[in-house]
Amino acid sequence: MDNNFAITIGRSFGSGGRVLGRLVAERLGIPFYDKRLLLEAARHSGVAPEYFERNDERMPRFISGVFSFAHGYNPMSWYSDPTSISADSIYKAQCDCIRRIAERESCVIVGRTADYVLRHATNTVNIFVHAPESDCIRRIIERNDAADPEQARALARRANKLRASFYNFYTDKTWGDARSYDLTVDSSSLPMERLADFLIGYVRMRLGNN
Repeated sequence: MDNNFAITIGRSFGSGGRVLGRLVAERLGIPFYDKRLLLEAARHSGVAPEYFERNDERMPRFISGVFSFAHGYNPMSWYSDPTSISADSIYKAQCDCIRRIAERESCVIVGRTADYVLRHATNTVNIFVHAPESDCIRRIIERNDAADPEQARALARRANKLRASFYNFYTDKTWGDARSYDLTVDSSSLPMERLADFLIGYVRMRLGNN
C-alpha cells in the first residue's frame, strides 16, 4: 500500500471499536485519530477544544436561521469566528480536519462520519464494529464507565441514539446499516488481536499489498 489510505471505523457503544481501531493503527504503524481529531480541529479553527467536546457526535439541538439544511449536505463554510460558533460550524471544522489528515498521511479515524466525509476518496475502507448487547454491557462495566448492568445498558442505548442521530443528520446514509460500510464485524466473534489481523488482511486485499 504505497499511497496514503484511510480506515474509518464506526462503532456501537461498548463494542470495542476504538480499541480495535487503535490496534489496527499500531500494527500498521499509522496514526490513530479519535478525540485527538477534535483537538486538531480546534487548533486549526482557533476554537477552544471545550466547544468540540461539548458537541462531539451529537446532533445540533436546534437549527439556526442561517443554516439551510439539505439531507447529506455539509453545512456552513465558515467557522473562524468563535463568537458565532455553533454545532454545525464545529462539524464543518471536523470535516475539514478529516480531509486534511487523509490527504497528508495514512490513518485510522474512529467515528465522526469519517466514512461519509471521505466518500470521494479512492483509498478508503469503511468498517462498522458492533457486538451483542451483553458483550457491550460487560465491556462498559470493565472499563468503569458504569457500575452495574442496568446503568451500562442505559448508557449504551443513549450513546447509540446520539451517534445514530448525529450520523443520520449529517449524511445521506444510515448509522449501523451494513449498506453504509464496506465491512461490518461483530467484535465478539474473535479475540481483538485476531480481529485486528483479519481487518488488516481485508484492507490489504482491498487496497493492494505492495
